[in-house]
This record gives sequence, structure tokens and C-alpha cells, in this order.
Amino acid sequence: MNFAVGQRWVSQAENELGLGTIIQLDNRFVHVMFPAAEESRQYAIDQAPLMRVEFSIGDTLTSLEEFKFVVTEVQQTGQTLVYAGSRTDNNEDVLVKEIMLDHHVSLNTPEARLFTANFDRPNWFNLRLKAHQYKTNLERSSLLGLQGARVSLIPHQLYIADTVGKRFAPRVLLADEVGLGKTIEAGLIIHQQLISGRSQRVLLVLPESLQHQWLVEMLRRFNLKFSIFDNERCEAESGQNEGVNPFDNEQQILVSQEWLARDEKWQKSLRAANWDLVVVDEAHHVTPHAEDSTHNDLDQLFAAVTDIGSNTEGSFY
Repeated sequence: MNFAVGQRWVSQAENELGLGTIIQLDNRFVHVMFPAAEESRQYAIDQAPLMRVEFSIGDTLTSLEEFKFVVTEVQQTGQTLVYAGSRTDNNEDVLVKEIMLDHHVSLNTPEARLFTANFDRPNWFNLRLKAHQYKTNLERSSLLGLQGARVSLIPHQLYIADTVGKRFAPRVLLADEVGLGKTIEAGLIIHQQLISGRSQRVLLVLPESLQHQWLVEMLRRFNLKFSIFDNERCEAESGQNEGVNPFDNEQQILVSQEWLARDEKWQKSLRAANWDLVVVDEAHHVTPHAEDSTHNDLDQLFAAVTDIGSNTEGSFY
């Protein structure tokens, strides 16, 4: 960078400072005054995040005397510039040194940065290009949504999650033996459906004793933040927004089977909400009632979940 007193530069790190003027140079540092912000900065010459501002013929500029003019010629005097042009108000020919240009200049638009050669350094462009290339490769990966979980995968878990996760509107029963990782498989499928965009609203229906275990596992292993809904939460949500379904206020919701089975009021609200994916843990305890039997809590829960599933794009139990 060739600096000279009187030149106009802008800070790439702080565009809001406006047009700066070099006021002092020494062997190691350059001192820049930014009158628009009433600030000054000192930069190391070899690492200064500064970009030279040079306007071109046809640009409309404003001088410190508050008149606008159209540049017709750019002259160089030593290492500084002088702009020759015609005033827009009376067509008078003027010569304006760059130090006399208005300090308030916006170079935030792509056109302004392009026409004033306010480019980023090539290494930053290369870094962004590589980042986009890696992102593209990741999005094309056959394991999209199955990566990043804080788990040590067992082969059968990855196979099940990959097979189910690729389905549109999956409806399956995970029936592994105890300890083989059904919760991990369910979490992988949920994560894959969310990352791929096939699902957005997810409902977990769990035994009350497993609520906090699932809440912690989903957050710690998959960074999925579920909200627990109970009677108190629903009353608070409906009280703040009268007439609004409380289950519409969150995208990822967790409810207990016991609470859902005994609270008919919130069953109706839950059925009225739209769900992309419904997950029921310990589903083998949820069985439809016989016609001649008495309804119990699990019977009511099964009826509610079945109703939700019939109005849902994808559900699995």
C-alpha cells in the first residue's frame, strides 16, 4: 500500500466511519482521521485494513462546501487526486481536491464498492469460496442429518436411521431389544428429517418418568431444543394469546402420556395443531380399547395419538 498525507481511504473493518483522511505517516504506522465519526485510528502499515477511494468519471460527488458535481476528469497531483467536474446546480466548472470531498460516504452497496475498487483481499474470497464448497459437499452427502450427533454409532443404528430418514412421511415401529439404542435411533431420524427440511414441527409423547431424560438427550446429543408442555404451560400460553392454540407457539414440543390421556381439553388443542412428525415412546403400552371394555388412560391416549397421526404428514411409533 502506498500511503500519502491527504489521501482518502475507508476502513474495511469499520465502514460506518465514513471517508478517512491520512494525516500522518511514519516508518511503521499510518494515522487516519475520520471526520464524519469524529474518530481517528492508527494502523500498522503492513496490516492496515484500509481501501483507497478513487472515484471515476461520471460519478456524482459532494464537496465540503455542500455542492454536488459530476466528475469529468481525474487529475493526479503527486500522490493525491484532484477531481474536475461540473456543478449540478449551476453547471459551473470546478476543481476539487480529494481532501475537500464530503466525509459522509456510503460504500456498503455492491455497486459502490465495485466502482470504487473497494474489494476484499483475495485470501478472504478464497476462504469464503472454500466454505461454500464444503457446505455444498455436506448438503449433497448421503449422510446429511446423520452427522454431528454426539454419539458412538452402532452399525445397526446408522442403518435404521438412514433407511427410515430417507423416507417421505416415515411411519415405523422401532422395536429393538432393551439397551440397543432406540432413543438414539429416534433422535437420528428426527434430526435427519429436520435438517433435510422434510419436517419442521415435531411432537414427542412420552411417559412422564422419561420426559427429562429425553429432553436432556435431545439437547446434549443432537442440539434439539424441545419444550415441555403441561397444564401450567398451556394455561400460560393461552392466557397470553387468547384464542391461539398454545401448541402453535413452539416447533418442537414434548408432552407426557399421562397428562395427555387425562386432560381432554388439551387433547383437542393438540389434535387441532399441525404436526409433521409424531414420536411415541413406550408405544407397546398404548393399545386400542376393546368395544366392551372400559376406557382407561392409555386407551384415551391411543385415540388421541391415532387422531393426530391421521392428520399428520409423517408419524412413527
